[in-house]
Order: sequence, then C-alpha cells, then structure tokens
Amino acid sequence: MPETKHVDAASGSVLLLVGTMKGAFILRSDSARKSWDVGGPYFPGRAIYAMAYDDRNGRKRLWAAVNSSFWGSYLSSSDDYGKTWTEPEAYGVKFPEDTDSSLKQIWQIAKGHPGEDDTLYCGVEPAALFKSTDAGASWSLVKGLYDHPHRPQWMPGGGGLCLHTILPDPTDPKRLFIAISTAGVYRTDDGGENWQPRNKGVRAQFLPPDQRFPEWGQCVHKIVSHPSNPDRLFLQNHWGLYRSDDAGDSWNDVANGVPSDFGFAMEVDPNDAKNVFIIPMESDEFRCTPEGKMRVYRTRDDGQSWEALTKGLPQENALETVLRDGMSADTLKPTGIYFGTRNGKLFGSSDGGDSWNAIQESLPPIVCVKTAVVQ
Repeated sequence: MPETKHVDAASGSVLLLVGTMKGAFILRSDSARKSWDVGGPYFPGRAIYAMAYDDRNGRKRLWAAVNSSFWGSYLSSSDDYGKTWTEPEAYGVKFPEDTDSSLKQIWQIAKGHPGEDDTLYCGVEPAALFKSTDAGASWSLVKGLYDHPHRPQWMPGGGGLCLHTILPDPTDPKRLFIAISTAGVYRTDDGGENWQPRNKGVRAQFLPPDQRFPEWGQCVHKIVSHPSNPDRLFLQNHWGLYRSDDAGDSWNDVANGVPSDFGFAMEVDPNDAKNVFIIPMESDEFRCTPEGKMRVYRTRDDGQSWEALTKGLPQENALETVLRDGMSADTLKPTGIYFGTRNGKLFGSSDGGDSWNAIQESLPPIVCVKTAVVQ
C-alpha cells in the first residue's frame, strides 16, 4: 500500500482535485502555478469518478465520489484537505426502497444556486438527480426527474445510463440544466418539479437518417455555460459540437475547423465567456487524439472559429484520451487550464492555454480534474 502524503493549503493556494481509477490526489500550488505539491493517494485502489470543493458558509470541504467493489459507491468528505475523511452514515446518496433502482455510480457533485449555500446536487447512474439542503449531511431523490415519462425509454451509452452534468442557472433559482447519456439535455424552470428535453438541433448519429434529430435520446457528453451569460451553453455531443443562445431551446453546430466533432472534455474560461476549450477525439471507436497529436482547441469568439493549442504538448505518438470531467479551469488571471488523460498524464497551463507543461506523468488513469482557489 503506497504511503499517503498530505498537502497544506493556505489562503491563495490553488488546488487540483484529481480523481483516478486507483484513488484521489490533491495537488497544491501558489498563484504562479509553476510547481505543485502532491497529496495522496486517498482511497487507494478505488475509482474516484467525481470530486468537488465547497467553500460556502465558511467551509473548506472536499468531496469525493468513491467506488468500491465491496462497499459500492458512496460520498466522502474532508474538512482538512484530505487528512481525514467522513461519509454520511445513514442518509447518504441511495435510492428509496419504493423505487426499482439501486445506486451504481456517482458521476457528479455540484453546488446549488447562488444564495443556496447549503445546497448540493449529485448526478448518478442509473440516471437520477439527488439533492441535499444541509451541506451533504442527508440526500433526497429529485422525484420530478426520476418519475419523468421518458425515463423508461432512456438507454445507456458506452459508459452507462448516467446523469453526468449539472448546471444551476446563477440568475434563476428555479432553473437547472442536466445532461444524461443517453437521454440528452433536460431543463427545469420550477425547481425540479417538471423537466423538459432541450435538444432541438442536436444530432443522434446512431439513429436512422430520417430520425437523427429527435426531441430526446441524444448521447450528450458534456455541457458548459458561463455565469455571466447562462442562456448561452456549449455542448459536446457523441458526434457534434453545438452552441445554444436561448437556454437550450435550440442548438447550432459550431464544429468549425476542428479535426473531429467527437470528444468528451469541454470547459469555459471563467474570466471570458467567449473562450471555450475542447479536446477532440478521433472517432467513437478509437477515442484517442487525432493523428497522435495532443491538441487542445480554443475558441475566442463563441465557437465561430477554433485554434489548436500545442505549445508544450506532445505531438508524436500521443495517443491520449481525456474524459468528460478530465478538464477544468481556475479563476485566477491569467486563467489556469488543466486536463488529465487515461494514461495518467496531467497537463496544465497558467496563461489561458497559450503554453502547457506536464504536471504529473505517471498517475493512474485520470477520470476527473477539478480546481479550487482557497480564499
């Protein structure tokens, strides 16, 4: 068993929360983001599909979604940057007994709307949404989504039938977006009581040609938005790259000049709503970087054009895969962008993507990367 190391995080520290197939890691740097201390592994040998940092109401709490072959999937939290971990004993994330479902995997942990300082959400497999209003001490199933009439017909994607993305609208406490593979994007405008599919214009490539634009059933890999303009969303589909300017009511293709419109990872620049980052993959079967070149693509004009960012990234024999939660951005200026690969490599940029360096090159396969700046 590897020795677990810990990091200390003072005010101004930048944290990378890295979930892998063999445990969680916490990396710490200062605002320069040139060198990193590495803490972990936490939960060695267990897959960590989601991590989060909650600094509301005076907390400095880390969350990890842990998957154990013996104990199953559960949430664990730490208030001391990983030195100790606890989990809700009796009121964790689990389906009520009167449902026909059992928890397979926790895919996402998200904070609630602004002003809801004790609200958290979890997206799980089989596709469902859980909500906590007491900072994670207890959880309840969002029945409005679970009882949706479409649910019996939702089908799993390659990674399972998972609710993997949760986007609260920062300007509307009743509005929330979620993405499910394979069901598509759904939106609630009444706090979760009712949900409507929002997939007009998104292609379902696997369906017959005359059925490829259904109301729902798309294999959406990721959606992102910027707090300053929550009606504008970007979507990475199984096949297709899209933008919506009307809160998901309609979508337009923006795969202009990218080597492939297939991919998983997507992130918006916290400091500029026009800047979005993606990492295209080659085909839905090969699922590696095109031509063996590690390239991040950035748009600075809302998806009208894309530029390849390669400085410092390997451009030969770099057959890498970056998963849907494998890329994240910090809130410092210039923006820090980070991503991790299934080969255990972790790359970072401290200049908004203009140049990159390898932060770690021998971690276990990376599933998720999240960032936090300690206040």
